[in-house]
Amino acid sequence: MKFPQKGTGRSMVMAELESARKDDVRWRDGRAFSLVFYPGHEIYEVVKEAYGLFFSENGLNPSAFPALRKFEQETVSMMADLMCDPSACGNLTSGGTESILLAVYSAREYALKHKPNLTQPEILVPTTVHPAFDKAAHYFGLKIKHIPVGPDYRADVAATAAAVTDQTILIVGSAPQYPHGVVDPIRELSSIALSHGILFHTDACVGGMILPFFRRLGQPIPEFSFELPGVTSISIDLHKYGYAAKGASVVLYRNRSQRRGQFFVQTTWPGGIYGSPGILGTRPGGAIAAAWAVIKHLGEDGFMGLAKSVLQSTNYIRDAIGSIPGLKILGQPHASVLALASDELDIYQIGDELAVLGWHLDKQQDPPSLHLTISYAHEMSREAFIKDLRACTEKVRGSIASRWASFQTAAARALSKVLPISAIRFLSRLASPGGKRQAAMYGMIGSLPVQGEVDELVLDFLDRLYSPEK
Repeated sequence: MKFPQKGTGRSMVMAELESARKDDVRWRDGRAFSLVFYPGHEIYEVVKEAYGLFFSENGLNPSAFPALRKFEQETVSMMADLMCDPSACGNLTSGGTESILLAVYSAREYALKHKPNLTQPEILVPTTVHPAFDKAAHYFGLKIKHIPVGPDYRADVAATAAAVTDQTILIVGSAPQYPHGVVDPIRELSSIALSHGILFHTDACVGGMILPFFRRLGQPIPEFSFELPGVTSISIDLHKYGYAAKGASVVLYRNRSQRRGQFFVQTTWPGGIYGSPGILGTRPGGAIAAAWAVIKHLGEDGFMGLAKSVLQSTNYIRDAIGSIPGLKILGQPHASVLALASDELDIYQIGDELAVLGWHLDKQQDPPSLHLTISYAHEMSREAFIKDLRACTEKVRGSIASRWASFQTAAARALSKVLPISAIRFLSRLASPGGKRQAAMYGMIGSLPVQGEVDELVLDFLDRLYSPEK
């Protein structure tokens, strides 16, 4: 697409924007089980209005915009209180990945300052931890050890303890972990860290704004926050169950000396003294203002009402799945995140059929499953979802189309074992990166014996996904 020589009228631009979104998942109707957390029209409008009021402001220099400084300080303070330590400190970030990157980077800087014998700093994480920790290790030159999980999909405590060395600078647990919705044994894991003088991070990006309210509703939620003495940092996404605008997250630290490691300063630049609390330079003021506004607007009572709705939808969907022959939920989820699986049917085919009907569920692996993050929007769609899930399951169980899909998947797996990676890469390019049917592709990728070959296929996919279509 060439740069336009002449401008286009506002009405035409708006019409093109509306037309472009016609194939997007209908998240307002509760058709998405990830990516978007819709709190309903009234709250949504408050968030939009707050964002719009500070749309142009830049959080890079809080002295120019003291309002943004106030919003950030108060939001961090409110989150510290929710995490059981009002004296904790932290910053707003652009999302969970930035919060995690900063927590890992600050741990590295803290360890380099306090552990003079470090040669190859390492972090210990469960295999189910978010890939942002792998990204952080990759970016910051750290070794990352993946600790196995038990049959309940929670981090193995004994294996974690055995993996600690004099090079370990950080241990991580999730509350909950994304794939299966279970909370890792944070008390035991953080106790290991405390006994070795190692920092411990709780990744509560998904659960930080829902687990405390589930607990107040009587749910048996394990401890995960600063209530445990071994926990030294926490990440919490506000644009998930905090229902703030994208992107807004918080990284919290038990003390300022640890947070200090995430700051960056440059004092010899001709452009002036430069200081930044995080990875971003420019920080969108709208996201900061909207995060503060939605917490102030809802308060504990408002979040309790949303959490109650989420809990009811979670129980309804979980119970209904249990009544569908051939389907099951993996593990014993503590929160509103579920992994849908099957021992007798191709769960990826079921996911494909649901996608054709307009539902968005992420596909997962080891074992194959479909991911459901249930939010307030699913109060209006849960019955329709279960109806379609039941129909799609039966379709996959007995239809000719599903047998053809099974043949495609089996063929893809067989080809992946005999064809060279160059041929597999060529075949994978024939598949549309935005296509709704991906069962065969997942079958082929899951059969590749060498991880490097899988990585190359995904790199190809990303390259095509972010390139102009031919």
